[in-house]
This record gives sequence, C-alpha cells and structure tokens, in this order.
Amino acid sequence: MRNLEAKFRVGDAALARIRAEAIGFPVSATLLQRDTFFRVAHGKLKLREEADRAALIHYRRAREGALEVSDYEIAPVANPAALRAILAAALGVLAEVRKQRTLMLRRNVRLHLDRVDGLGSFGEIEAVLAAGESPERYRAEVGEILAALEIEPDSLIKESYFELMRRG
Repeated sequence: MRNLEAKFRVGDAALARIRAEAIGFPVSATLLQRDTFFRVAHGKLKLREEADRAALIHYRRAREGALEVSDYEIAPVANPAALRAILAAALGVLAEVRKQRTLMLRRNVRLHLDRVDGLGSFGEIEAVLAAGESPERYRAEVGEILAALEIEPDSLIKESYFELMRRG
C-alpha cells in the first residue's frame, strides 16, 4: 500500500478541527494509540495497539518535495502483548509513542489530529493511493487542505514522533 502524507505541528487543535470540518472532514473516531517502534535494518517497524485491535506496520518513506510518499504493509495482530515481548527481545525497542488521535475522513484522505504524550499537538494528512495510482494526483488536494488549516508548506515536519522525542 502507498500514501502521500504531510505532518505538521498544530497550535490550536480545536481550531484545526473546526477548519477541517468546514472543508468536509467529519470526525470518524477518537483513538488511544500506543506505538512501539523496533530496531530494523530497513524502514520502520511498529506495533500499533488500540483498545479493540492491534497491527504490525512496516513502512518506508521517501521525500518527494515538501511531502512524503510512504510504502507500507499492515498485518493484524491477535496477541499484541506477546508479539511486543518477542519483538523487543529479538530486535530491541527504539521508542514508545502514546497518543490520542482524532481521525477525520474524506473519501480516501485521512486527517489525523494527534495529541502526543510529551510532544504536544500535531496533524497528519494521508492520501491513500489505489494500486498503480500516482501520488501526483493528490499533491494539489493535500496543498489545499494545508492551506485551509493555515499550515505553511515550509513548516512540515520530516521526522516521526519518536524521532522528535529523541531530539528533545
């Protein structure tokens, strides 16, 4: 699977939500997530745990201009505690990120408003690409969403949450 994404800091999460709803992003869910990142040779590997489900996610990102394109695979996990322990012993843990995510959806575009423990408020836009679809198809739409949220393209964040935590 692939997506085109943008990540940014949010100064006022309530205002960002109002602006997102005004351009057609209704709230789909509020999720509490625990992401455990493991040491791997290529890309990033995380175990995402939520109240009623868990998944192992491997992804690689490539910077294309101001936005990123991610290739990723997701596998549902039935016993996340056991898998976390096995992966921690075998690979080592890089970091754990806990967040509250407000998930907003419009067609195949996800807008996440995240409150990340120890870091603050952020937003992520992910345009999910169909098989064989070019990310170019969504660059203008992602740009329009950023403009509606009043996010300047030069303020996009390149690092993942755990990399921001390490930077301090």
